[in-house]
Amino acid sequence: MAPTSASTRVHVDGRVLTLSNLDKVLYPETGFTKGEVIDYYSRIAPVLLPRIQSRPLTRKRWPDGVEGQPFFEKNVPRGTPDWVRTVTIASPGSTRGSEEVEYVVADDLPTLVWLANLAALELHVPQWRVGPRGGVRRPDLLVVDLDPGPPADIVGCCEVALLLRDLLDADGLRAWAKTSGGKGMQLYVPLAETSGDATTAYAKEFAEKLARDRPDLVVASMRKSLRPGKVFLDWSQNNPAKTTIAAYSLRGRSRPTVSTPLTWEEVEACENAADLVFGPDQVLDRVEEIGDLVADLDSVRQRLP
Repeated sequence: MAPTSASTRVHVDGRVLTLSNLDKVLYPETGFTKGEVIDYYSRIAPVLLPRIQSRPLTRKRWPDGVEGQPFFEKNVPRGTPDWVRTVTIASPGSTRGSEEVEYVVADDLPTLVWLANLAALELHVPQWRVGPRGGVRRPDLLVVDLDPGPPADIVGCCEVALLLRDLLDADGLRAWAKTSGGKGMQLYVPLAETSGDATTAYAKEFAEKLARDRPDLVVASMRKSLRPGKVFLDWSQNNPAKTTIAAYSLRGRSRPTVSTPLTWEEVEACENAADLVFGPDQVLDRVEEIGDLVADLDSVRQRLP
């Protein structure tokens, strides 16, 4: 898709969209434009959509580019087309207990392109889905966020991820790894639907065990003063109110990077943080060459011990 400054009407899977300011630079360091963002999301859609379908989306938007002020958006924005799927549910994090949020649910390519045109660079999803009539289901993923405290980096995260893989394997659970698209990474464990309390308790248990076994490398406490030089295992991401960056989503950093699924061989071989930094073109090439590394997440349903 060639970037242009004028608005452009396009047909996407039977929907008509108006795309605007396609030549607007959203990543000044590299000159990556909104048109290129839309192009990436259009081309990565076959593997991205399964990761976000039926999951209420929290979007992080950069209308003025990554050097401007971003904002998180949960509710549908004004002007949302009537063909975009939305679902209204009680906010999981509401302290009042009665607050409702009308979320966007991106189940198709037109919705994904529409979001990209809004400069929704980052797509964040919970570990649970909604049913066809909007009913909230129980979590079907356990996620562990590995967050390195400088000077630790993703190399340390890989070392910890391998330890976690062994712990999970001992409990009969298979895990998938991906980069966060930033400085850290995440592990996903697909589950038969279970409660958020159960996934959180289990994740906290093995995070604290690993922190006891490897206090030189791992911290499971929320106290930020303990994190420098170690990898924080954020087990709290399993709280139903929390969201995690979706696999294949862009990140709003100085350069366009992508949250990228990894092979365990790549995790084992990582010796330099730059080894696991992937841009949009690289990710598209990876998918063409080695396929969707997280495709099995939808077919594997494991049970917590």
